[in-house]
Amino acid sequence: MQQNFAGLFSEKVLTAIVNALHGHFAGFVALLLCAVILVWSFKRVGLPPILAYLLTGLVAGGYGWMDNSHEIHLIAELGIVFLLFSLGLEFSIPKLMAMRSVVFGLGSTQVILSILLVTLLLYKVGVAWSESLIIACIVALSSTAVVVKIMKENGMLNLRKGQLAVGVLLFQDIAVVPMLIVFPLMAQTDNQVLVGALVLALAKGAFVCMLLWAIGKWVLPKVFNEVALARTDELFVLTTLVVALCAGALTYAFGLSMALGAFLAGMMLGESQYRHQLEAEIRPFRDILMGLFFVTVGMQLDVGFVINSFMYIVAAMALLLITKVAIIYASAQLMGEFKKDAFASGVMLWQMGEFGFVLVALASKHHLLEPNVASFLLALGVLSMAVTPYLIGQTDRLLTLFKLDSEHRSDFSNSGFKDPTIKDHVVIFGYARVGQTIARFLKPEAIPYIAIERNPIIVQEAQTAGEPVIFGHAAQKAILKSACVSQARLVIVTMDDFEQSQIVIDAIKHFAPEVKILVRMQDDTHLEDLKQLGVTEVVPESLEASLMLVSHVLYMSGVPMRRIFKRVSKERQNRYEYLHGFFTGNSHELHEYGNSQSSFVSDRLEYLHAIALPEDAYAVDKTISELQLVRHKVVVKALRRDGTEISMPDEDIMLMASDVLLLKGKPRRVERAEQFIMDGLP
Repeated sequence: MQQNFAGLFSEKVLTAIVNALHGHFAGFVALLLCAVILVWSFKRVGLPPILAYLLTGLVAGGYGWMDNSHEIHLIAELGIVFLLFSLGLEFSIPKLMAMRSVVFGLGSTQVILSILLVTLLLYKVGVAWSESLIIACIVALSSTAVVVKIMKENGMLNLRKGQLAVGVLLFQDIAVVPMLIVFPLMAQTDNQVLVGALVLALAKGAFVCMLLWAIGKWVLPKVFNEVALARTDELFVLTTLVVALCAGALTYAFGLSMALGAFLAGMMLGESQYRHQLEAEIRPFRDILMGLFFVTVGMQLDVGFVINSFMYIVAAMALLLITKVAIIYASAQLMGEFKKDAFASGVMLWQMGEFGFVLVALASKHHLLEPNVASFLLALGVLSMAVTPYLIGQTDRLLTLFKLDSEHRSDFSNSGFKDPTIKDHVVIFGYARVGQTIARFLKPEAIPYIAIERNPIIVQEAQTAGEPVIFGHAAQKAILKSACVSQARLVIVTMDDFEQSQIVIDAIKHFAPEVKILVRMQDDTHLEDLKQLGVTEVVPESLEASLMLVSHVLYMSGVPMRRIFKRVSKERQNRYEYLHGFFTGNSHELHEYGNSQSSFVSDRLEYLHAIALPEDAYAVDKTISELQLVRHKVVVKALRRDGTEISMPDEDIMLMASDVLLLKGKPRRVERAEQFIMDGLP
């Protein structure tokens, strides 16, 4: 029955699409082609796709490709339903409670003060109070899509200013829900009965919330368990669509917004084990229909009005920038935040957001806004979102201009390791598992290094332990200068995300073009792209993991270690040509082991090998000098005794049972030295 209902729904949607596009096929194809070109162009220059869809609608409306038919708007409204459903899936109660001081403190203050201040300002200049309130609600919201994308690309999510911005955006997402309830009520009632209608709507909302909560807790998990057991992707997709739309239909039946029901349904399923699968299944429908929604919004934009009112729109942008930045700055200061973080978060959040377009469409549908006012707000939103990336990039200059950059920094950027004279060192970008492993191997070799990390918790713990770690992001020139990258012998990029690594490499090459760069990647998919960026060597983890697995398989199958090293080195030869040059051999070794390049490369590899001394080992109760390991051409790099490591131990030290020796040498020599240490055989 569920499949029949889902199939019926799909049939109705397809029928609506066919009816909407009947006679407009050429126009629809032109619209899609325009959307593809504009979305690609906007992505190339770093602008959000939302602006491309809005511009597509503007072009489509100007050339008359599509009309504003009821069916088109109905299909577009489904995008809002799926958007709110996805938002509900991402709405984590534990995350909200962990950030409650920022979310309900700074976030609520920003939204409430923005609404009150803008409403009062507009009312004073002669705008009706209801229209003033609607406009204030619209401009109080910021763009989650634009801001989060920029913060992720610039590594600001873990900074304090990023956390402040995320907290405010979370509360704004919550604030959208009552706005979706209030706007339709304002169109249905007059001022005298609005309060009573609002109370009734809240009562209906509370009842619907309880009903959806009960369904989400006891019914939906069983439904999705059965669907998951069927192991049919098509059924899972259809069930997800049905749940989102049925929840929207339920709230619509109570006189509330369909988007509200979809949000509540998503929130109920957000804590389930199917959350990520639900989000993945709904995303294609959400993105396509949301794109169509923003196209319809752009079609409503009156180009002539925008051109004639352009100066007023620019003035409104300036006023919006000053107002929201001032509110966030003052509110964050009252909460004890640093001035620079408060100001930077304000610059991030000054624009109008994508939910502002949703509210403009909702208000226009209920005739709460005049067409010219709606066009003005749409133009304000488009231009403010377009200017935001540039303003965020100029934050440091603005801080300097307003003399806010001299304050004590809250993000550790100037703390940690400081040595302007350091040179010929290794710089490690990323001090998580891989970065710390590299550092452990550099220490015994007495190779100086500096690590750069943007997780403040890791930085604080590492600095407490005395590690040379700097907090910051490689895209910032000041961080590269603090790490003395231009004097480094090697830079290691440990992030396995290609986009993040690309940003880091580009910044390094602009700052220090001659420095050698070693990059870690999950696989070799982007090998050629990284080489073109100027990377010296790329180490793909998947390749190394497979080589290590093969080495263990061969060793446990009885293959001699020397042959294993030879074969593994041969496999690496084409991948790591630059690394081969780090090890040099002499002519008699080349003659002894053959003239083949692969044999020579395998034998010139040096490695570290740990040997634990049992009680009956030959070396026990002997000094290192007595062993004369120099004859085997190996070096004792470290000695570990009772949990304490001694780097480059003295040759007169007496070896004891349970000691661990760290030998360095070529594989063949280390094997012979180990035999001698254990059995005394020459």
